[in-house]
Amino acid sequence: MTPTNSAEQALDEALALVSRAPGGGGPGGSGAGGHRAATWQRARDTATHAGSRVRPRTHQVPLADALGEVLAAALDALTDLPSFDSSAMDGWAVAGPGPWSVRSGGGVLAGSERPEPLTDGEAVRIATGARIPADTTAVIRSEHCREAGTQLFADRPVLTGQDIRPRGQECRSGDLLLPAGSLVTPAVLGLAAAAGYDELTTRPRPRVEILVLGDELLAEGRPHEGLVRDALSPMLGPWIDRLGAEVVGTRRLGDDPAGAAALLQAVTTSTADVLVTTGGTASGPVDHVHPVLREAGAELLVDGVAVRPGHPMLLARLGTGAPDGPPVRHVVGLPGNPLAAVSGLLTLAEPLLRALAGRRSRPRYTAAVQGDVPGHPYDTRLVPVLLSDEHAVPLRYHGPAMLRGVAAADALAVVPPKGARSGQELEILDLPWASGGCFT
Repeated sequence: MTPTNSAEQALDEALALVSRAPGGGGPGGSGAGGHRAATWQRARDTATHAGSRVRPRTHQVPLADALGEVLAAALDALTDLPSFDSSAMDGWAVAGPGPWSVRSGGGVLAGSERPEPLTDGEAVRIATGARIPADTTAVIRSEHCREAGTQLFADRPVLTGQDIRPRGQECRSGDLLLPAGSLVTPAVLGLAAAAGYDELTTRPRPRVEILVLGDELLAEGRPHEGLVRDALSPMLGPWIDRLGAEVVGTRRLGDDPAGAAALLQAVTTSTADVLVTTGGTASGPVDHVHPVLREAGAELLVDGVAVRPGHPMLLARLGTGAPDGPPVRHVVGLPGNPLAAVSGLLTLAEPLLRALAGRRSRPRYTAAVQGDVPGHPYDTRLVPVLLSDEHAVPLRYHGPAMLRGVAAADALAVVPPKGARSGQELEILDLPWASGGCFT
C-alpha cells in the first residue's frame, strides 16, 4: 500500500469513527439513536472526501453535449488566435503616411480570399474581422477619416499597428487555454469553438436515482384523511439537476415489506452513481433504510448530523472501487420532512455530487443577519433567508415539514449552536436557482 493510499484509508477510518462513535443525548449526540451525530461541517467534509475518492470516468462529447460538465483534459490551443492579422474595426487599411489614394474596386470583407498587398500611400476599405493586406501600416476607423474624391485624409494622428489584431494576440498554438477541472460554461464552449474544437473530453455528470419512501404520500389532489401530498418527487429531481447531476429516475416505494424488498433491490442493483432516498432514516417501526443498508453490506460514512432540520440524514458507501470489483456507489438518505430533506441536500448531496463531477467547492461567504436568530442548544440550524444589499433576512415558516420559507428564499443561513445576534456574520448557502446554478 502506498503512503498516499494509507493516509486516505486512515482518514476514512477516522471520519467513520467520528460518525459512529457511541454517544448519549448531550452535545452532538443523538440520544436514542445509539450513535454520535457528525457536526455539520464534518459531515460536509466527509461527503466531499467520499466523492473525491471515486475513480473518475471520462468521455468525449460534442461541444453541445459538454455544457455543465468538467474538463477531464486541458484545453490547449490548436492554432494561433487569431490565426491571421485581422481588422479590429470597420474602416480603412492604409500603407505609409497620408493622405492615401483610395484603391478602386471593392473593399476587403471578412471571410474573403487573401487581399492584394497595399502599396505605399494606398488605402482600401476594410470590414471588422477581415484579413489585413500585406504591408498595411494601420487601420483607420471610418469615423476618424474622410474621403475627398480619390483621396483619404485622417482626422487625427495615425499610429503604426492601430486597430489591427495581430496573429496570435490571444494565444499561440499549444498554449494552455484552460486546465483540466474547469467547468464547461457557455463561454468555455465559445472559446473551444474558436480554438477549433468539435469535441471535448469531460467527466460525465454523476447519475442519480431518487427513491421516495412512504405510504402516506399522495401523487395528486388535496391532502385528506391523514394523507399528504408528495412534495419531494416534484422538488428533488429539478433540484439535483441544478446541482450538476443527471437524474435517471424517480420512484415511490411503500413502507411495507414489499417496499423494503424493493429498496434492497435498488440499493444492490441500481446502476446510478448515487441513490437518494427520502424518509425511513430514523429508528421507527417502518424505517427500513438502516436495516437495508446493513443487509447490503454498506459502509456508513455519516449516520446523523448535528443540524436542524435534517438530523437523521445519512451517507453510505457500497463497493470498493477495485479494478476487478463493483464500482463505488453512494446512498444519501434524506429525512422525509420537506425542509429537512432540503437540509440533507445541501449538507450531504451537494458536496458529494460536486466532488463526483470534479467541480470545485463553492467559495464560502458570509452576510450579516438582520435580527436575532434563535439557535439549538447543541446543533447547527439552517434557516431560509432573503439576501438584501446589506443583510440576510430570516424568513418565517422554517419548520422541518414546511416549504413556504425556502420557496421564497435566496439562500439558507448557517446558524451556530445557541443562535446568532443581529448583525453577526453567518455563512450563507446559496440556493442553486438564486446563484445561477449549473449549466445543464
